This record gives sequence, C-alpha cells and structure tokens, in this order.
Amino acid sequence: MESSSAASGGSTRREATRQKLYEAAVTLIAEQGFSATTVDEIAERAGVAKGTVYYNFASKSVLFEELLRHGVGLLTASLREAAERTAREGGGKVDALDAMIRAGLVFIDRYPAFTQLYVAELWRTNRAWQSTLMVVRQQAVAVVEGVLRDGVAGGEFSEEIDVSLTASALVGMVLVAALDWKSFQPERSLDDVHAALSRLLQGRVSGCR
Repeated sequence: MESSSAASGGSTRREATRQKLYEAAVTLIAEQGFSATTVDEIAERAGVAKGTVYYNFASKSVLFEELLRHGVGLLTASLREAAERTAREGGGKVDALDAMIRAGLVFIDRYPAFTQLYVAELWRTNRAWQSTLMVVRQQAVAVVEGVLRDGVAGGEFSEEIDVSLTASALVGMVLVAALDWKSFQPERSLDDVHAALSRLLQGRVSGCR
C-alpha cells in the first residue's frame, strides 16, 4: 500500500493535471464552442496525452460538467470568504455585500474565459449538464441570500426585500457588468468598476430600510 505522503503526492499531482485540463478546456470552449472543441485539442493545449484526459474524466461532457462545478465552486468560496472576513472586521451586511461584489469582480478579472462560458451556458436549456449548472448557480446565490436574510433579521434591510430575487439580481449585476467591462471598457480599472457598482448597491439596497 502507498504511504500517506505518497498518496498525498499522487493526489496533488492529479489535481494539478486536472487544473491544466480545466484551463485548457475553458479557453478552447470559450473560443470555439463546446461541440467544435475536441478531446485531442484539450489534451494538446494542456500538454498531456489524450489518454490522460480520459483517465481523469470519462468524457468531454463530464470534463465540462466538472469544470462548471470547479469554477463556480471557486466563485462561491470567494464570496463566502468576503462575507466572513467583513463580519470578522465588524462590518455590517451592506459592507458584506460590497465586499462580495469586489470578490466577484476579482474572480472575473482572474478567470474571464470561465465567466464568459458560464454566462453563456446559463442561457442554454438543452445541455446534459443543465441540472448541475442550476445546482452550482444556486450555491453561489445562496451565499448572497444568507447575507440578505441576516440583514433583514438585523434591521439593516427592509422586510419587503425579495431576498431570492435580490440575491440573483446582485450576482447577475456583477456578472453582466464585469463582462461589459472586460469586453467593451477594458481601460477601466477594477477599483473603478467596483466603485460604480458599490454606489449602485448603496443607493438601492442599503437605501431600502
């Protein structure tokens, strides 16, 4: 049997390989679409053998489904960490939402190809991974919902706020605004974009007391 250190090393190497496959797949699929992207191209872009792709993922569809889980999982974790950090620092729920907006922008700035692909897939309804997409989307939105509910309970937000719809709107605002920023206004800084969305948040959400 493998020693624990050997097993850990193997796990780390496999995760590194999967990360390379994720990055290769998301770039290619964003460039030319899912159907036009082949496993051979993914393997070549990742710098691995074709068999390595199938060793890690049963098919191209499974790879893409796991890519969605992985990417949205990273986004969800960054949103949660931003909210928790704000709470530790004594900030209110509006501060937490503002921190989450910035965290979302930082994520999109770091992974623009994934964000473009994710938003495009949200509009498609005939994909095999549609149910997975809905699950991981809800995980991200649920983090925002939690902050809004706590804000309502604590009196920071009006009880009339539709928590579910407001959370979806905030996540959607960040995604769409960031894509517009990266595609049409790339000369603007992240700080500038965050400041614009922060003013919108302050005027609409925190103003509904």
